[in-house]
Amino acid sequence: MSTRSSSPVSHRGLILILAMLTAFAPFATDMYLPGFGQMALAFHTDNGRIESTLSAFFLGLALGQALYGPLIDRFGRRVPLLIGVGLFIATTIGCLLTRDISVFTALRVVQAIGGCAGMVIGRAIVSDLFDSSESARVLSLLLMLVTLAPIVAPLLGGWILIIAGWQAIFVFMLVFALICGVLVWFHVPETLPSSRRTPLRLSQVMRTYGELCRRPAFIVPTLVGGLAQACMFAFITGSPFVFMGLFDVGEQQYGWLFGLNALGVVACAQANRIGLRRWPVQKLLGAALCLNLVAGLALVASAQTSHLVVLMVPLWVAIASLGFIGGNAAAVAMDASGEHAGSGSALIGTLQFGCAFLVSSLVAAAQNGTAYPMALAIAAAGLLATVLWFATARIRR
Repeated sequence: MSTRSSSPVSHRGLILILAMLTAFAPFATDMYLPGFGQMALAFHTDNGRIESTLSAFFLGLALGQALYGPLIDRFGRRVPLLIGVGLFIATTIGCLLTRDISVFTALRVVQAIGGCAGMVIGRAIVSDLFDSSESARVLSLLLMLVTLAPIVAPLLGGWILIIAGWQAIFVFMLVFALICGVLVWFHVPETLPSSRRTPLRLSQVMRTYGELCRRPAFIVPTLVGGLAQACMFAFITGSPFVFMGLFDVGEQQYGWLFGLNALGVVACAQANRIGLRRWPVQKLLGAALCLNLVAGLALVASAQTSHLVVLMVPLWVAIASLGFIGGNAAAVAMDASGEHAGSGSALIGTLQFGCAFLVSSLVAAAQNGTAYPMALAIAAAGLLATVLWFATARIRR
């Protein structure tokens, strides 16, 4: 059976498909957050075990992205992308059928490995087709489109819970993945010619990753982006308890509050695309990191408040600033990856979701009945990212 696309689309259409593929992770993480209570009853377990399925998904995202890097540099972009979508479809069916929480958690790891194919390969395809400046604009556009998923996902998940229960959420994921698979099969072309592919050898893979890690121009923005994005994962993990537990927000209202924060990322990603026409990528990235840090510190200062609005303001600014950080950091790092775009994209994702797994686990483990675990995690990640960026300015140059 041929794996060639029968009708490659325009760049605009391709970007839309890549955005849908990248939305696998937001849908698979955010849609089921309001359903933790229902799932705990269905699996006859406690909320802690259900929360661990979220951390397991982040672990799978980290592992999967390390796996895809050398594969897409050897076999191109298209075949591994199709395999990843197929793996996501198969494990989503498994999640629907099992009632064993241990099996479900393991399936979530594998589901994430399949789902992250679009994230890794999407960045590599953008790098194949566009230069550094245009890549930053495209990645910002991708981030803006993808962030619509976390806006819609908790709201949609809340309605699905009311109408059909938590299983219907995974049915939605399955249908969405099937649609994406069809779009990839018919409309996504191969963007890496055979002449640019590298042999698949473990020793060479390790040397490539080692070489990238020794490039300050690559590893610094990669770590900065990963640490900053960890703010989002601290919010994802901690917000169900903070909003619904501390402030007695309902499932539907939680979806609106979650979406409000995600909407801030969309607005800032759009502003970033406009700003890139006037200012360098590095300058916008540095300014956004400072904004994120100030907002994170303000969030810690307001963590004991009994007024939700007081907490929401610095939280919204901290999360919204990621619209400036994510795409810019990835574009700077990808530009420095040179001939190893696939491995570079994979390493970016591995470190990003490695940070996510670590932060998510820490927020869950440190839960003490207050908003401090979430707030401190956001502030600490922002502080480390900002210090790393500015302290290494001379080395990167």
